[in-house]
Amino acid sequence: MRDLATALALVFVIEGVLCSLFPDWMKRVVARAVETPSQSLRFTGLAAVCVGVALVWAIRYLA
Repeated sequence: MRDLATALALVFVIEGVLCSLFPDWMKRVVARAVETPSQSLRFTGLAAVCVGVALVWAIRYLA
């Protein structure tokens, strides 16, 4: 559970850095996401989850 909390905190750090350093770019990204069909967002999110799980597994068990 501690690792999950750490990972979530790092997500907040990365998102905060992006928002503070590149606010206009982040606005464009969010505007584009609003215009993107839900099915495309769902597929992209699922793909990101799969890649993330594979990376965590590789880091934990192969390193």
